[in-house]
Parts: sequence; C-alpha cells; structure tokens
Amino acid sequence: MVYLSRMPKSKLRKKVVQQRAHSQEVVVETPHAPLESPKWLAPTMVTAFLIGLFWIVIFYVTQTRYPVPNIGAWNMIIGFSFIGVGFTLATRWR
Repeated sequence: MVYLSRMPKSKLRKKVVQQRAHSQEVVVETPHAPLESPKWLAPTMVTAFLIGLFWIVIFYVTQTRYPVPNIGAWNMIIGFSFIGVGFTLATRWR
C-alpha cells in the first residue's frame, strides 16, 4: 500500500518596495580605457611576432648555430619571448 503525503505549501513572501529618494543626482561616466588602439601598437605587435618566428626558423635552419652562437637552446627562449611580447600587445589591440 502506497501512502501519499501532502507537502505543506511554503509561505509566500511579500515584496518589499524600496522608496527612492527624490533627489536629483547627475552621474557622468567617463570611459576607463581609450576606444581605439594607439597607432604604434599593431605594427609593433606584428613586428614582435615576425622577429620571434624568424629567430626560431634561423635557429633550426642553421642547425642550432645561429642567430646567437654558443648559447644553444636559449635562442628558442629568446624567439618565444618575442612571440610572447606580440601576444601581450595583441590583448591590448582594439
């Protein structure tokens, strides 16, 4: 035998109406960031990407001898650093 019990109905809450003060306040919002990117940003970003790319390509093509001799795999870190600077600048581009 199945017993069905009724759940008690929850009480409805009354909505509280907040009364606003009738004072007139003037709020002027100024933009926090400029609406356009600076003119130097896009060329600098692309240049950083390309320098990093060419640095890594030269490192592989010359069989790890260049662009800076005798520092070995640090050349990779330098190339990826240029690419990282490019990505950082890309986040500021609008």
